[in-house]
Amino acid sequence: EWSTWFNVDHPGGQGDYEQLDAIRFYYHERVCDSPRALEARTTDWTPAHSTGETVHLDPRRGFWCVNAEQPEGRNCSNYAVRFLCPKAPGAAAEGVWGPWSEWSPCSAQCGGTAVQMRSRNCNSHSHHWEKECIGPTVEGRMCKGPSCTVCNLSCPMGHVNAECEACMCEEHLLLGTVRTAAGLPVPGAALLRVGKTAKLLTLTDHNGHFSIPGVCPDGNTTLRVKLEKYAPETVTVPSSNDKVSVIHVKLQRPEKPHVLKNPESKARREGQTAAFCCKVGGQPEPDNYLWYHNGTLLDRKQFQYDSTLVLKKLKKSQAGEYHCKASNEAGTIKSQSATLTVIGPEEPSCKPEPESHLIRLPHDCYQNSSNSFFYDVGKCPTGTCTGQLDNGIRCKDTVSYCCGVEKMEQKQITCKGYTLPTMVITECGCQKCVDTKVIVRGRAVAADNGEPLRFGHVFMGGVRVSRTGYKGTFSIQVPFDTERLVLTFVDHMKKFVNTTKVLPFNKKGGAVYHEVKLLRRKAPVTLLSSETNMISLGEKEGQDPIAELQIPPNAFYRENGEVYVGKVKASVTFLDPRDISTATAAQSDLNFVGEEGDVLPLVTYGMFSVDFTDEAMTESLNAGKVKVFLDSAQVRMPEHLSGMKLWSLNPETGFWEEEGDFHLEKTRRRKREERSFLIGNMEIKERRLFNLDVPENRRCYVKVRAFRSERFMPSEQVEGVVITLINMEPTPGFSSNPRAWGRFDSVITGSNGACLPAFCDDQKTDAYTAYVMANIGGEELEAVSSSPKFNPNAIGVPQPYLNKLGYRRTDHEDPKMKKTAFKMNVAKPSPNAAEESNGPVYSFENLKECEEAPFTAGHFRFYRVEGDHYDYNTVHFNEDDPMSWTADYLSWWPKPMEYRACYIKVKINGPKEIMVRSRNMGGTHPQTVGKLYGIRDARSTRDMDQSNLSAVCLEFKCSGMLYDQDRVDRTLVKIIPQGSCKRDSVDSMLQEYLVNHLPLAVNNDTNEFTMLAPLDPLGHNYGIYTVTDQDPRTAKEIALGRCFDGTSDGTSRVMKSNVGMALTFTCGDRQATRQSVFQALQNSPGQTLVSAVRESRRSRRQRGSRRPRITQVPLRRTTAG
Repeated sequence: EWSTWFNVDHPGGQGDYEQLDAIRFYYHERVCDSPRALEARTTDWTPAHSTGETVHLDPRRGFWCVNAEQPEGRNCSNYAVRFLCPKAPGAAAEGVWGPWSEWSPCSAQCGGTAVQMRSRNCNSHSHHWEKECIGPTVEGRMCKGPSCTVCNLSCPMGHVNAECEACMCEEHLLLGTVRTAAGLPVPGAALLRVGKTAKLLTLTDHNGHFSIPGVCPDGNTTLRVKLEKYAPETVTVPSSNDKVSVIHVKLQRPEKPHVLKNPESKARREGQTAAFCCKVGGQPEPDNYLWYHNGTLLDRKQFQYDSTLVLKKLKKSQAGEYHCKASNEAGTIKSQSATLTVIGPEEPSCKPEPESHLIRLPHDCYQNSSNSFFYDVGKCPTGTCTGQLDNGIRCKDTVSYCCGVEKMEQKQITCKGYTLPTMVITECGCQKCVDTKVIVRGRAVAADNGEPLRFGHVFMGGVRVSRTGYKGTFSIQVPFDTERLVLTFVDHMKKFVNTTKVLPFNKKGGAVYHEVKLLRRKAPVTLLSSETNMISLGEKEGQDPIAELQIPPNAFYRENGEVYVGKVKASVTFLDPRDISTATAAQSDLNFVGEEGDVLPLVTYGMFSVDFTDEAMTESLNAGKVKVFLDSAQVRMPEHLSGMKLWSLNPETGFWEEEGDFHLEKTRRRKREERSFLIGNMEIKERRLFNLDVPENRRCYVKVRAFRSERFMPSEQVEGVVITLINMEPTPGFSSNPRAWGRFDSVITGSNGACLPAFCDDQKTDAYTAYVMANIGGEELEAVSSSPKFNPNAIGVPQPYLNKLGYRRTDHEDPKMKKTAFKMNVAKPSPNAAEESNGPVYSFENLKECEEAPFTAGHFRFYRVEGDHYDYNTVHFNEDDPMSWTADYLSWWPKPMEYRACYIKVKINGPKEIMVRSRNMGGTHPQTVGKLYGIRDARSTRDMDQSNLSAVCLEFKCSGMLYDQDRVDRTLVKIIPQGSCKRDSVDSMLQEYLVNHLPLAVNNDTNEFTMLAPLDPLGHNYGIYTVTDQDPRTAKEIALGRCFDGTSDGTSRVMKSNVGMALTFTCGDRQATRQSVFQALQNSPGQTLVSAVRESRRSRRQRGSRRPRITQVPLRRTTAG
């Protein structure tokens, strides 16, 4: 029977050796004395005979694979072995021959014959073994040599060599040098001639020089230059008639593989074809791809895959998750998983029944049937579907199909005295997906005082894609196939450190806002290149530096490799994790790629940016043999000492890559007492950003949801919110007093919230703590209160787990603090505690469980502080999800990817803040005239200096083309203040525009204002603010900011009540027994304006009041004077 699998060696050094003696040493009782056979496979479950590698198997000795025997550019894989043993435990193979060895190589020349030999051993331990082992010990067989071939190689110069592999020119000499990209000589580099088999020609000397005689300068001879830790370089010897040729080679840092394009999820029917594609970059370019289905390696011979996996004649058993793994000499990377959904021939591609989705109704629309102010309009589940696809093999479907609205019905909701129309989804189906665009925008500002990065450059993939504005603002449309958005912000004024950020974005479409914090560049100091220079790394006042840099004499050199002598201007900026305010300025996302291709997290002990120039500050300098002394006393978690490494940032991929290790050493440095330091070596060349980090494997996920208000319901969730988690470390003995932050992560909320990666511990509850924050469009959301007492139902986490997690909002002890974050212990859930198995903290391997957790599972909550405003659309649309747009004449936004937001600014003279409504109906389009688009309510904001003055910016539906793009509709907009109000004035320029752009709405009632909305984007001079953007929320935020500011290009969060007004109303205190025209219209929307006024007159006559005179006067153009 077969033994278990053993793996006692790894393919470092000379190869992989799974020797029987070593296995017996570690697993003595698990291997029999005389194995009958041996089987080997890689750790990826590839059989040894399928790897294409040269390997050796002998059950008496074990297994071995030698790197030197492998094809050029390849090393041995990591193998595991198992042995076939006799069934009787411990039974010796007495009197039984051992297995035959492999046949010896055939030594016959071409056209000839020879004899191959093999042997076996007798396993008997008896003195009479000859009687027990009968038969030959050695046997042979005849073998033939290879067929003789004629050399067809022709040489334009010189002659063919004896092996018929290359052309030789004895009188020619090839000279050259090999240097690094930084200009340093490279000793020991191997130069090989490229051919059927690579042949080593020479090695470079200590100066990086080489000399190769006999190489023909014919323009065809190709050489390959290789050296460990550098990417191989291929060069061609140029054509020349000279007897001596010279070439220069530069070796680049190897570029680890990184995913350029992940495979895409697909839906197919049984019998159809699906193709998954994986695009991976790196230097050298990755050439080895593996594909996995639900974590199991797929047979390359069966599926014939490379970077593309094609699945034909699909079966339901092939549904599931697929991912690829690609590798080159520098490492391995694993792609994200894509889901394949396989549907039966007659099954519906989308579930036809809509899901429940509640919308909030106006304050006077209480529903007795549900005992609430909510109404179920339904929604269709998101996801891909099959659609009308053929069997073509393609990476991306030419047309994307999504589940969407198939049918809607108009329902009339009964409100207090009137009915409200709404469209309810009755059936879902498979339709073409709504085209969306992905936008990332924000501001780049200083971390210390908020100073904007003015007119800075924004790079992506080494190409400038944008610039920041005067206020540091930027906006970038994310390219369609982007998987990881890596942006580098460069300040040409040299005020700030060049900053690389990995910014999350919403792949479903829409805009996400990010506040990018930049570290201010340290002022340069002067160093002497001929002396030893020490630079401290530490910014915490009153505390020792975390580390020091030691630069030896004559270590600076120019980019051409020449040693620099003179004064050096050195600017070294250190990000100190002991200062929590620096967390948001951390570079990249503190991730690296592990040996198996997984993206793994790091804990930082500090980052530093290095800038060395000559005295005139015109030429950048490199530095070699730099030492880093890390004070071990600053590493407060002892288990981190052995794992500490030095890393550098790859600005193209945003991943950190290992630069070197540290070793512990006791030494005296500046102080008299002996101290322990972690010492590492580094070179400062093309990369200038470094990190003192430890890989950490104690990982979890924290579930967080964001809401529009304090109504914590599934339908009130908000997508596109940036949730940020800062991991903290405790000080030993003072676990409630975090010492330093160690990691910074951000995630975008989707339809089911967000799962944030965090460090956690299963032994000590507060080994890691975290601060969590939420932001949308620059607005900070509030966390649920934790004082004066806990409300687990509001927080979203049940007891007693909530107490274990130590939830505290930031104002828990000081009410003056902001309410926009909470602190928690990241305690890993215990498998023995049932109450901890349902969120909000999930172990690292349960990410899918976290992402798919139902709303009833534990989660933390943030919410927007609900202002006094209300939005209602007849056709529901989730502005956080552009995919929810529905093609209907009554859609508020008639065209996806082009969202136009319109606001009107209204001034209120009066002692109170009042609600103002815009009622928006079809005005001129035959399909919508007289039909309701939607309602917007907003409360006026009091002027900070004048108590009797307030103003409101009120949204209305813009005029323009409807969804069919056939003809224009001028929206009929009514602006109705709630209360006893009288219209005082209309902006003269707005009035003139309306008179000149007929038809003109009649304004007989001075309690309100009616207009057919302008088609043109007017501006602050008219009191109308219009913004068009690819994201609805962005368009509204920009337009609202301009309206508050009263300008056409500015922005403000403070209402300016005396500029940019369209309308002015005077509102007084209302008598308790008197009903306004506004209320009459709300209670009876079918009532005409004239009848409402007559009711008002009749009421006043009954009270004996004086009847005012009402005259119908249409608006006319007025002129000054």
